[in-house]
Amino acid sequence: MSAQPQPSNPAPTPPSSLTSLDRVGRAIAELRRGAAVAVIGPGDAVIAMTAEGMDGAALARLSVLGDAPPALLVTARRAAVLHLSAPGPGAVRLVMPGGLTEERLRLLADPEANDTGPVPSGSSVEPLAAGSGAGASVALAKLARLLPATVTVPCPAPALEADAWARARDLVAVAAEDIMGYHDTAARALRPVGEARVPLDGAEDTRVVAFRPVDGGIEHLAIVIGHPDPAQPVLARLHSECFTGDLLGSLRCDCGEQLRGAIAAIAAEGAGALLYLAQEGRGIGLVNKLRAYCLQDSGLDTVDANEQLGFDDDERLYSPAAEILRQLGFQRVRLMTNNPRKVAALARHRIEVVERVPHSFPANTHNLGYLRAKARRSGHLF
Repeated sequence: MSAQPQPSNPAPTPPSSLTSLDRVGRAIAELRRGAAVAVIGPGDAVIAMTAEGMDGAALARLSVLGDAPPALLVTARRAAVLHLSAPGPGAVRLVMPGGLTEERLRLLADPEANDTGPVPSGSSVEPLAAGSGAGASVALAKLARLLPATVTVPCPAPALEADAWARARDLVAVAAEDIMGYHDTAARALRPVGEARVPLDGAEDTRVVAFRPVDGGIEHLAIVIGHPDPAQPVLARLHSECFTGDLLGSLRCDCGEQLRGAIAAIAAEGAGALLYLAQEGRGIGLVNKLRAYCLQDSGLDTVDANEQLGFDDDERLYSPAAEILRQLGFQRVRLMTNNPRKVAALARHRIEVVERVPHSFPANTHNLGYLRAKARRSGHLF
C-alpha cells in the first residue's frame, strides 16, 4: 500500500506577512460593519467606506473626515455598464456635476436599485492608478464580499503621515500593497488546523483536512479519499463552495452534481482528492451571487449579471488550491474540470496538470441557459 500523504510543515510566515494579513483582516471587518478605514497608497491616502447600504448620515460623517467632497469609486466593469467607459481592469472615480448625493449613490452603485443608473449629464470617469490607495479601496470591498464600490475622501494628511493620522482618530489603516497582495499572502500562510476521518456515502475511506491562514481567515477543505500516492498524478477536483447547489440541491447550476459526481469518480478510482474552496459564486460571495440571480431573472446571463454588479465574470483565484496540493504532497494532478482556466491557473502556480478529465452532467430546464453561457462566454468545454 502506498504511503498516505501528510501535510508538510512549511517554514513560518515572516512577521511582516502576519502583520499584513492582520491589517487587511481588520480593514475588511471595519468595512463590513459600515465604518471608515484609511487606505494608504505609495502616493495617496483615502478614507473609504463601502457604498453598499450607505445613507445620508454616513455620507455626512465621511465628509467631515476629508478635505474634499466624497466621491464614488467603482470598477471599470461597473462604469462600462453605466456607459461611462470601456470594460477593463481596475477601478475609476465617477465625476458628476453637482457632486455625490445619497440618491445618486444608491442608484449608481447598486444594480438592483436601477440596472443602468440615471447618470447625470456631463459625468465622466477618472481612471485610478494601479496600486493607489483609492483603487485599492475597491479591491478591499471585493475582499469583504461587498458590492465593489466605495465612497472616499482624500486623507488630509500626506500619504507618509496617514497611518499616524488614522490612529489618532481610531481608524484602521491598511496599505494598498497589502490589499492587492492579500490573496497570495493568505495562500502562502495556509496551515492544516484540523483533520478527521469522515466516511462518506460511497466513499467510506475518507478524511477531511481543514486549512486556515495564520491570521485566522477563512478555511478551505481537502477531502482526501483513499490513499493517493504522491509519486503518481493524483485524480483531483477543485470545487468552489456553492451553498445553493451543494447543500440545497438548487437546479440553477450543476454544482451539486459536480460535487457528488467527483466524490463518486474518485472513489471508483480508488484514491484522490477534492479541494472544497471557500469562493462562493465564482468568488463574489453568496449575497452577491443571490443578487446576480435576481439580475439573471430579469434576462441577463451569468456573465452579464456579474459584470452588472461590477465584478469580472470569474473572480476566483487558485493560489490556495495549489498551496494545499503542495502541502498534501501532490505536485502532479489529473484534474476533473471543464474549465481550461483552472488548468492554466494551476500551471502558473507550479502544479502540473498531466490530464484534463472531463466532468459534466446533463442539463435541466433551469440551468440550460447557465451552462450555455459558461460554454459560450467563459470557454468551458462540454
